[in-house]
Amino acid sequence: MSLKIAIQMDPIGAININADSTFRIAEEAQARGHSLFYYTPDKLAFQEGRVTARGWPLTVRREEGNHFTLGAEQEIDLADWDVVWLRQDPPFDMGYITTTHILDMIHPDTLVVNDPFWVRNYPEKLLVLQFPDLTPPTTIARDMATLRAFKKKHGDIILKPLYGNGGAGVFRLDPNDRNFASLYELFTGINREPLIAQKFLPDVSAGDKRIILVDGEPVGAINRVPAEGETRSNMHVGGRPEKIGLTEREREICAAIGPLLREKGQIFVGIDVIGGWLTEINVTSPTGIQELERFDGINVAEKIWEAIEGRVATR
Repeated sequence: MSLKIAIQMDPIGAININADSTFRIAEEAQARGHSLFYYTPDKLAFQEGRVTARGWPLTVRREEGNHFTLGAEQEIDLADWDVVWLRQDPPFDMGYITTTHILDMIHPDTLVVNDPFWVRNYPEKLLVLQFPDLTPPTTIARDMATLRAFKKKHGDIILKPLYGNGGAGVFRLDPNDRNFASLYELFTGINREPLIAQKFLPDVSAGDKRIILVDGEPVGAINRVPAEGETRSNMHVGGRPEKIGLTEREREICAAIGPLLREKGQIFVGIDVIGGWLTEINVTSPTGIQELERFDGINVAEKIWEAIEGRVATR
């Protein structure tokens, strides 16, 4: 099976080829004989009934500083392609949401991964709300009185933007903190979105586990350990990845959420678990597959493409 693959992603020139999951996905697709086309989200368009993208045929190689070659720029009709990858990073703003609406118009005749309708309706910090028994105490609110009541009840909390990513804007407010009001003013002065508050989980000092699921099935995990003096474990902010396995509790979490992810076309998902509690379900642009491959020898990209090729074959 040779497929035509279009990849909607952030500029390819700046990526770290030893960590970027999109690069590994493209590399595996090329090895399987699929043809690649690359474009950035701003080049996606709806034109008089057609969904188009302006971009370039793409060849990738694992050479730092020389990791891709582009063909001549051209405009394509995405309805003529087999698969489109929705892989730009958040923030999950109206620009991001608009791309999901446009890609909805060609899916599922052209398979969009992950399914854009459910990416739009299941962003990272909201889908977990459907599983309250698996998650730490959580409140989503913009009202200061509601947030204060939550902090009074739990004492030590994490406060962060509802649609943030990569650890940006994540604050720990312990019982002695005096900055709650100032942070609230800062956040609410930037946008009109609610904030999300969660009870602080001390187990984060031992790591925030990223578990990769492919078509609803867990394939492995990496542990992300915060840097010294840091609450956040995201690798963007200095978290250290390390080899780790899955506990029975984490397998129970995956079994609980896996069928829903599969049903809604979320083929590549990364969930975050701290001390046995589910904190996020990442469906927009999950990462971690290269680290997992290095630690455990698991070719996650191969499993992803097997799932995609299976869906295309039975479409």
